[in-house]
Amino acid sequence: MELRVLNYFLTVARERNISNAARTLHITQPTLSRQLKDLEDELGKPLFLRGKRKITLTEEGIFLRKRAEEIIDLVKKTEKEISLSSEIIGGDIYIGTGESDSIRIIADIIQKLQKKYPDIHYHISSDDSLDVIENLDKGLIDFGILIGNIDKAKYNYITLPVKDVWGVLMRKDSTLAKNDFVTPKDLKDKPLIVSRQIDANTNISKWFKSDLNYLNVIATYNLVYNASILVDKGLGYALILDKLVNVTDTTKLCFKPLSPKLDLEINIVWKKYQVFSKASQKFLDELQKEIDASV
Repeated sequence: MELRVLNYFLTVARERNISNAARTLHITQPTLSRQLKDLEDELGKPLFLRGKRKITLTEEGIFLRKRAEEIIDLVKKTEKEISLSSEIIGGDIYIGTGESDSIRIIADIIQKLQKKYPDIHYHISSDDSLDVIENLDKGLIDFGILIGNIDKAKYNYITLPVKDVWGVLMRKDSTLAKNDFVTPKDLKDKPLIVSRQIDANTNISKWFKSDLNYLNVIATYNLVYNASILVDKGLGYALILDKLVNVTDTTKLCFKPLSPKLDLEINIVWKKYQVFSKASQKFLDELQKEIDASV
């Protein structure tokens, strides 16, 4: 399977038309059709459903498109890193992270490095931990910021000197807003809005002392902003991490911490035996220096 052919395949998948894709690629239509047929023969699966005016991807075609995009991105990333002059500290650093106030620490590191190495560029992607781990394992990102439990046997990591605190986002006119904190009993029968991976890497079920299936979960989210809109509309109470939603005197929402307190360790992780670019190594060195100084 050649990179050139994967690029042909992605162009056809985007254009949804052989003729248009051939013009974009500056090759003849018969040549493109033959290359696609050879790819299907190589894989032993049909990749396209061919109609009169447009083509669509089969289930196998959809899967290949996702993998092909990842492969092309990884190749481009590698080419950039290798092509940089050995005398220049520059290039791209890719960081995947969930929603967390700990990103302020990363921002401080970037600010310091930017003054020394202006040719380094940073790409921050916001995903939940499952997506961060997947992208990390595939080599699509250099570092992942993970909240809660991590597989410390699988990854190298640095524990950040802060923790994220769980609490409940609610309207100020709700029945629990007068409380200083929220207990499991308070939430027993309340309509809850929770992260789609609320118990994947946290101790929230232990905090509730109950299987989450017995709770009144009316909705799940993967972006806190969306959860805040549901809360604002009075649909329920959202379990979120502190400092992610603006809760001032002028807003309709407030945040109440859990009791007993539930906080989570935050780690920046990377694959074991990973070979870093010079830019990524500088970032890691600066982060370690910052952590050591804070101890």
